[in-house]
Amino acid sequence: MTTPVPGEIQLLGLSVCLVVIQIVLAAQLGNRQYGLKWAASARDEPAPEPGILLGRVRRALANMLETFPLFAAAVLAVAVVHRFDLWSLVGAHLYVWSRVIYLALYAAGVPLLRSLVWNVALAGIFMVLWRLI
Repeated sequence: MTTPVPGEIQLLGLSVCLVVIQIVLAAQLGNRQYGLKWAASARDEPAPEPGILLGRVRRALANMLETFPLFAAAVLAVAVVHRFDLWSLVGAHLYVWSRVIYLALYAAGVPLLRSLVWNVALAGIFMVLWRLI
């Protein structure tokens, strides 16, 4: 019989999938803008400036790569000390779903609401970390 996987760990796995989705999305938009010949090249020559959507998706990915290690570390640290509870689960949900919404808002060019959603994701990380205090 297998032990159920805690929700926070499942959400960590889902957030890894979100990172992969963002990497693939940025790559596909880059392929569309620059062409497959460029994508297959060594890219020794600088590429032209990205278009609006590609630039937004790349910046959203860069932002995800800044916060994801913090979320992963928080979830794994709480797992090590066996302190998962409702707070950590809600915090993990807030992080993951806020990051999904953040990507959509960034791609759509929505400025202020995007920043508020980023803060919700950050609050989610702190809710998970709270279990270590």
